[in-house]
Amino acid sequence: MTKRLCYISRNYQTIENSGNKAKTDNEHTLRELNAHNLGLPTTYYDSKIITFFFDLAGIIKMMFTIKNGDIIVLQYPVKKYFSFICNYAHLHNAKVIALIHDLGSMRRKKLTIKQEISRLMHADHVIASNKMMATWLKDHGYNKSLGSLGLFDYKSISTSKEHVYENNDYSLVYAGALAIRKNAFLLKMQDMIKGYNLNIYGNRNGLPGLEDSNCIHVHDFMKSEDFIANVKGDFGFVWDGDSLDTCTGSFGEYLRWNSPHKVSFYLRAGLPIIVWKEAAVAPIIKSEGIGIGISNIAELNDILQSITLEDMQKMRENVSRVSKDLSNGVFFNKAVSDGMEKLKKE
Repeated sequence: MTKRLCYISRNYQTIENSGNKAKTDNEHTLRELNAHNLGLPTTYYDSKIITFFFDLAGIIKMMFTIKNGDIIVLQYPVKKYFSFICNYAHLHNAKVIALIHDLGSMRRKKLTIKQEISRLMHADHVIASNKMMATWLKDHGYNKSLGSLGLFDYKSISTSKEHVYENNDYSLVYAGALAIRKNAFLLKMQDMIKGYNLNIYGNRNGLPGLEDSNCIHVHDFMKSEDFIANVKGDFGFVWDGDSLDTCTGSFGEYLRWNSPHKVSFYLRAGLPIIVWKEAAVAPIIKSEGIGIGISNIAELNDILQSITLEDMQKMRENVSRVSKDLSNGVFFNKAVSDGMEKLKKE
């Protein structure tokens, strides 16, 4: 019996949302793998009401299109339907692979850890965002088949510019939705930057007190394709919280376990990464040679001055290699293939 690889598409309210962008990219990869959509065609309506009914209709269609032995890839969380889909699949001798985008028990605290693990145990194989998250799941009671993604893929039409370095006068790039609870550290950086520039892309109104200076330049929000093709800077900066000494708050702590979509976004724009040393993606960035980890932001004053042009050129070459993998869906493809192999052995 040939096992079909399947998924259930849904309505996505906006593609500019990083979570939706990651999910639609993964659906694109699944189609490239000839996966069968058990639900309705993908739609992009803004209405929450339409989203509810389209997603529900997709689940109902799945009940009539599922076949014995199917392997269904679900992108977790799936709102109210995750456990139902898993249980219904098992009734039809089908199996479920769940890719984790977000854990409600970590950042938003919408579930207790026990509730989240219990929910995930309905799947037959779970793909954690990275190895650190996989370890966390095992430590908290998840004991079924488990794999990890590493980085979220990022498909884009645009490509980054070639860059030739003539000196080590480097600049950082920080992009995202600006808010006090997430990016207050940027306000404190205004008084301590030495020897480099910081380009911020986002709505400055979200961070009152953020001002342009000799070393800080605030740019308007830029659409992702435009950013990838035109961003000015040398490193993509990944940091959250209100402290210069460590990543803090719910967003900062979450970096210990998740793989920020922003990392993949920066890499597609040709930017090596500067990230908190304790972030879950820091080991990947180090092993791939695509950036550096720091313990605190004050270190940047010396670290950036010490990076040679040869170091920078090598990092850019590694970024180019990994960026192509991200655009081709390599990380997700491998994680799904590994999950299918594990399920076949079982």
